[in-house]
Amino acid sequence: MSYMDKSIEALHELLVSGKVTSDELVKEALKKTHELQDKCNAFVTILDDAKGGKVTDNLLSGIPYGLKDNYSTKDILSTGGSNTLKDYVPFFNATAVDKLDAAGAIKISKTAMDEFGMGGDGTTCHIGVQKNPWDTTRICAGSSSGSAAAVAAGVYPYCTGSDTGDSIRKPAAFCGIVGYKPTYGMISRYGLFPFASSLDHLGVLTRNVRDAAIVVDVMKGQDDKDMTSWDSSKIHLLNALDGKVKGKKLCYVKEICNIDNYPNASEELKEHLDNFHNTLEICKSLGIEVEEVSVDRKLLNAVFSTYRVIHSAEASSNMSNLTGIVFGPRGEGKNYVEMMKDHRTKGFSPLIKRRFVIGSYVLQRENQDRYFKNAQRARRLIVDTWKELFKKYDAVIAPVGIGPAKKFEDLNIVHDDNTVALDEHLQVGNFGGFPSITIPDGFVTNLPVGVNITGNCYEDEKVLNIAYALENAMNYKNQIAKEVKHD
Repeated sequence: MSYMDKSIEALHELLVSGKVTSDELVKEALKKTHELQDKCNAFVTILDDAKGGKVTDNLLSGIPYGLKDNYSTKDILSTGGSNTLKDYVPFFNATAVDKLDAAGAIKISKTAMDEFGMGGDGTTCHIGVQKNPWDTTRICAGSSSGSAAAVAAGVYPYCTGSDTGDSIRKPAAFCGIVGYKPTYGMISRYGLFPFASSLDHLGVLTRNVRDAAIVVDVMKGQDDKDMTSWDSSKIHLLNALDGKVKGKKLCYVKEICNIDNYPNASEELKEHLDNFHNTLEICKSLGIEVEEVSVDRKLLNAVFSTYRVIHSAEASSNMSNLTGIVFGPRGEGKNYVEMMKDHRTKGFSPLIKRRFVIGSYVLQRENQDRYFKNAQRARRLIVDTWKELFKKYDAVIAPVGIGPAKKFEDLNIVHDDNTVALDEHLQVGNFGGFPSITIPDGFVTNLPVGVNITGNCYEDEKVLNIAYALENAMNYKNQIAKEVKHD
């Protein structure tokens, strides 16, 4: 009998009743981990010596899970998906890992990811590309690609992730699962390998909204080691899920969500937006008020370039410590300058080096006002626009991406310049630190697509409850990937 494709609560009930043991769950999880590794290359490290644990009142106790490889794990290889840290074994845990350990959760693996979280395709990890378990010719999206694949394939009920632009929520959509990024600072970033500190969020990928609430309830909390964390002790995500949403108000941005904005729309995009508008009707049937709003297209089109400038600048600063001198494989050279140059030239992928070049350029004194400070001004305008929406509406609802996951061979094809805002709008959630969750929204050409709900800061309970009610009104929770057969 298979157990790891069940929900956290179902597994806990089985453990408490004695119908299965934690050791048995670990054994099954390890078997499935190796099977998925052969199929999708979803893991950097597999902890074959993992053992079951004590079962307590905590819902996570004794249950296996996977950790994204940019979470620091004491005495366990933590590479961040990069050759520069391919042999790095930390001496401390991330705070979130300590919290999961204290809950009795059993870590089984470190999941593969785009190098240092940069990249949205799952193609830049030092161990190779991660394949989508629904269709191995397609991407999972990134950077939480391995985590998404593992949850979608039923290897674990949850995996941790990180989200700097959409790195939890878009892989969740492409893999037919739930991806939740809580309000900025709800989960401590201490021990997360930093990418862009003002945008980085920790979060979780699951197969249903309740499981997402359970895991983040454990991971969250104020931490003296992270000055941006805050006291969320009065927020109880699981207890707040009652499904009562009558009278709630949602809005959608017509410039993003309406098909008449895309004169060259593919059949996949048309079907995806049809799915979305059908979902709006389901929202209305639940008693939710849904209204169309308009946002300046220039502002929407500025989201991606704003994100690119800010995250490149912060990344080039955050990763200046990756020299090969303190840790990582030593570079070759006659002096430390040559050694650093050799280490960084050989260690980083071309995509990462491009980001560093952009970041260094926009931070140069003569360029700061034109690029970096202008990007910060644009960020403020975008966040203020969403804040105005939140004064009237409980959340913004939107489709995720321009359809199902792309094929690897199509990654460099730009189908329609008009779709940039649709493909990149999730980054607004990082600009403002807003709580944001993606849930499955049906299928396009037999592949999963997602819908996203984003609300105001600190209103995570409200956002998750809307997602919970909508999830229950549809038939896509607890999905396990079924590989699409090609003709």
